[in-house]
Amino acid sequence: MIYPTGTPTQPEVIAVALSKLNIKPADVFVDIGCGSGSVSISAALLAKHVYAIDNREEAIRAATENIRECGLTNIQVLNGEASQLLADMKIDCAFVGGSKNMEQVLEILAEKVPRFVISAVRMETVFSALEIMKKNNVFKELLHIQLSRGNELAGGTMLKPENPVFLIVGGSC
Repeated sequence: MIYPTGTPTQPEVIAVALSKLNIKPADVFVDIGCGSGSVSISAALLAKHVYAIDNREEAIRAATENIRECGLTNIQVLNGEASQLLADMKIDCAFVGGSKNMEQVLEILAEKVPRFVISAVRMETVFSALEIMKKNNVFKELLHIQLSRGNELAGGTMLKPENPVFLIVGGSC
């Protein structure tokens, strides 16, 4: 997989996020701030159609190549500002991996998307998302995920921690 600048979403975090969304085969899913496309690729195995949105050229290139390598045909990669692109879409569930224009994006999601999850590594993003979601009465749950991976050390195994991730679950359902 090709990874653009930024920390890719860990597979375990993707699994938890997608389980919280309860994606159904007829669902339309949107991945906002798609980066490498790894969340989109995982969601495409569950959903009818996936929109992968990012406003960075390097992310669009990486996601497009990674999706092509996987041979998936139900993902459409869109280059642009999510707050503008979302307005005309019918969406059943969403994953937010980027924090640009968070307030505008969350206002749209709160109004028209029944299930969504925000992934955050910065405390400011967590606080902002919580405030907006509570104001719109769509906050469901806050999760803190801390992963560690086993690494060899002196003939044994030590745990090396990954950066902690917050998942903020929201929606009207």
